[in-house]
Amino acid sequence: MPYAFALTVILALVAALQIALAAGAPWGRLAWGGSHVVLPTRLRIGSLVAVLIYTVIVVIAFTRLGALQVLPQGAAVVAMWIVFGYFALGIVLNAVSRSKPERLVMTPTTVVLTVLSLLIALGAGSLVTAA
Repeated sequence: MPYAFALTVILALVAALQIALAAGAPWGRLAWGGSHVVLPTRLRIGSLVAVLIYTVIVVIAFTRLGALQVLPQGAAVVAMWIVFGYFALGIVLNAVSRSKPERLVMTPTTVVLTVLSLLIALGAGSLVTAA
């Protein structure tokens, strides 16, 4: 279960960044392509939606590993592979960002999230014996 806890901690930190961005913090160079210092309204809303997505991802991860029973196990396995794909795509999107701060901070963060989600999708540390 350590992978799910690590995923949760990192997503909580990224969620804190997104909440700060939604509140008007001048850290927009770290997200959404980095073209704004302070995010416009539509991207602030996107930041809040991202926080909800991160919450769902944590629930999926713990369900996949058998710590929660929110979804059927088969659905949690499929959902966790989708999460892995989401983060893998995020590596590419962050790596090609025009914003140097986003490339330097968010690309490695997303790499770690991708590796953790892969391990969870594979069932590493699972409490369930069959997926």
